[in-house]
Amino acid sequence: MPRIANLYFKTAIIFLIAGISVGLHMSISGNHAPTGAHAHANLLGWVTMALFGVYHALNPDKAEKRLAMIQYAVYTFGVALLIPSLYLLLSGNTAMEPIVAISSLIAFAGVLMFAVIIFSGSEASSPAGVSRAR
Repeated sequence: MPRIANLYFKTAIIFLIAGISVGLHMSISGNHAPTGAHAHANLLGWVTMALFGVYHALNPDKAEKRLAMIQYAVYTFGVALLIPSLYLLLSGNTAMEPIVAISSLIAFAGVLMFAVIIFSGSEASSPAGVSRAR
């Protein structure tokens, strides 16, 4: 499996742990104001990163390109900044609004970079011995 696929899976599980932790904290405290941060951690962190990892596992040629690692860094940085700043914003710290906006744009740039990876040249690898219909 390509290195970047492993990185995505490891990072995704960290975000799942964070998302569940936020959910547990909301449940225990009875304060559900930061629900959006919980949802973003699970969707952008756990689900999306796991899907990025699956894509790279199925497309090892694309996974080895430099753009794939740059995209991983940009997207991960954006999401890692977004989750805590969104949590704080939704908990009443309005000073976090610019950080949420900037981190959202960074994460979106990572998504656009992933789109470039998807639409770039080579196709998915076929299992050994299986020919593709044309």
